[in-house]
Amino acid sequence: MTLSMYQASVPVFLRALSNLSHVLKKGEAHAKAKDVASEVLLQTRLIPDMLPLVRQVQIATDLTKNGTARLAGVEPLKFEDTETSFEQLHARIERAVDYIKSFKSEQIDGSEGRTVTIKTRNGEQSFEGQAYLLHFVLPNLFFHCTTAYNILRMSGTELGKVDYIGKA
Repeated sequence: MTLSMYQASVPVFLRALSNLSHVLKKGEAHAKAKDVASEVLLQTRLIPDMLPLVRQVQIATDLTKNGTARLAGVEPLKFEDTETSFEQLHARIERAVDYIKSFKSEQIDGSEGRTVTIKTRNGEQSFEGQAYLLHFVLPNLFFHCTTAYNILRMSGTELGKVDYIGKA
């Protein structure tokens, strides 16, 4: 049995975003219980030269929605990066989930060899679809979800591995 590009992307993206939403909800509840302003928690960083929690979530949603669209060969839906509350971050995740769910497997399967070109801080990068998914999108997605988890954990939110990986 082979694993299709759709199976290796869309369900993984949806699970990561669901788990990220769960972790954020626990962080939000922790902030309320400890009387910490949500703005403070959303701007918390692990170290000064890393991006804050709000950007980690924005990047995770961008990776999943843009990755899905690019594998399907369409222009990604643009999101403004204007979130300043947990409520807005949850809405962003929901928008990304809805967008990702709008793609059919037929649009993504067979994209292994499709050229994907992206703009990064270091200029344009081109990948074949499979390398884009396996060597760019997935590692970056898990990095930003892990960093969001770690920011919340470092801030005192009671989180464990099951919160991050979810339940099967």
